[in-house]
Formats: sequence, C-alpha cells, structure tokens
Amino acid sequence: MTTEPPPPPEDDPFRKRPDEDPSKKQQPPPGEGQGPPYDPSYGNQQPPGAGSPYGATPPPYGGGDPYGGGPYANDPLAGMPPLAESGRRVLARIIDMILVIIVVWLLTWGFGVNTYDVNGDDIDYGKSLGQSLIAALLYIGYDTFMTTRSGQTLGKKWLNLRVANLDNGSTPSVQTSLVRALVLWVPFAFCCACFWTAITGGWSFFDKPYKQGLHDKAAKTVVVSTG
Repeated sequence: MTTEPPPPPEDDPFRKRPDEDPSKKQQPPPGEGQGPPYDPSYGNQQPPGAGSPYGATPPPYGGGDPYGGGPYANDPLAGMPPLAESGRRVLARIIDMILVIIVVWLLTWGFGVNTYDVNGDDIDYGKSLGQSLIAALLYIGYDTFMTTRSGQTLGKKWLNLRVANLDNGSTPSVQTSLVRALVLWVPFAFCCACFWTAITGGWSFFDKPYKQGLHDKAAKTVVVSTG
C-alpha cells in the first residue's frame, strides 16, 4: 500500500500546466539560434565566447536559477501565483479559530462538558477532555474538508489566499489536507494551544524559500495569493 497521495485530477483549475512551467518548455536544438558556426578563415570572426568571461552568451541577470540547474529548472514555484504574506496567513488563521471556537463553545455548553471541578480545591478548569476532543474533531474536520474542496478555509477565502501542493500547484487531496490539519490542530486542542499557535503561525515568517509552516512542511504544501 503506497503512502503517496493520489495525483490531482486533470480538471483541477489550479493545477500547473506544462506550458505554464518554464522548466518544461521545449528547448531549441543545440546550435540553433546561436548564429553561424565559427570559421577561422572568414575575416575577423571571433571564436564563440571570445571577449566574454561567460562564453558565447552572458547569463541572465542574477546568475540564473538560485536552486541550480538553470533558470527555473528545479523551482517548483514556477508558474504559481506569488506566495502569501505571512501576516495575512496569521490573520486568516485567527478568523478560522474564532469561527470554530464559537461552534465549540455552543456545543460544549449545550452538552455541559465545558468545565469540571476538582473536589476539595474547587478549581475550575476552562477546558475538559471532552471539550478538547470536540474542538479537535471540529478543527480537523473543518480544515480538511475546506482545504480538499477548494484549498481555502473561510478565513483564507476572505483574504484571497489558497493552499496548494508544492510540486504542481493543485488543490491538496484528502490525505494531504488531513495530514496538514492533524499537525496543526491536535497539539493545539490537547496540550499547548498558545505555544503551538505561535510556533506554527510564526514559522512561515522565517522559512525560506517557500514560507512554509510546520504543517505545510509535513504535507508538502504552500500558501499562495489569489488576488
């Protein structure tokens, strides 16, 4: 049984096409478009590369592809929209958290599992195991469903952001979306909400070159701008 996610459907509107990826464009045959061959008996014609430290043709501005292998050869972002700003990602996540927290609070209040007391000390805890379980299920279900459906939770949709597969730009599969949601929400719901939110939310501010959070790295996704 393979652990690789299924390939994206051909009708996915966000999937990169070969003609959109400069690394997949057909290159001209060697020698074509480079002028006549060198002939030492013809006037003052110079051999290819003479007078230039770069050879026959100077390299493009910036020295070419920063990842090696020629311009865009190994850059999976070629043909994708620009990466989303980390600040907008954090704002979108806060919107999603507020929306789900409201539902969690209503459900736990209705079922009476939002608090419990420790006998003798009268310590009131703000979150029980039942509340954590409900929160985890709602967060994971919401994130997985919305990401699989369009790559956008409500927060991302309102801020013109989208989750995309790093390798081809398509909408993540159910498996990919679930992995992403589990890494993001299980620690948040059960043990270290504030700490984990700061880590996952802040990671993209420093990650290079793809601005990925830890959940993006686990699922091999990126967040791009749609507007």
